Amino acid sequence: MSAPIDNLFGIHTRALGLWQRRSEVLAGNLANADTPGYQARDLDFRAALMQASGQSEGLALSTPTPGQIAPSTQVADKLMWRNPTQPSMDGNTVDEQVEQADFAANGVHYQASLAFITAQIRMLRTAITG
Repeated sequence: MSAPIDNLFGIHTRALGLWQRRSEVLAGNLANADTPGYQARDLDFRAALMQASGQSEGLALSTPTPGQIAPSTQVADKLMWRNPTQPSMDGNTVDEQVEQADFAANGVHYQASLAFITAQIRMLRTAITG
């Protein structure tokens, strides 16, 4: 009996997609740092990962009819508004230093998950070839 590929790499396969999505959101915030009225957004990574792994705190949603959107994909698409520490006079809530720090930390997390998956693949390759 073979294990599904997701079980081989643990939570890291699901986390990679979420880290990538968060990078896109943070990059969008940085790109709009000078746009008047732009409201900074972020992804609730913990909630999205919990739902993607089936450990949601709320009630599980079901899709009784074919063609419905899977509820596990919805959390990653729900972005939160960032609370501004010092909003600008034009209504823009992007704090470039906070966004850059979060973007860098997000990149480190992405690389760590990728390194874990790469190490697992090497270990499997070694086990197969001897």
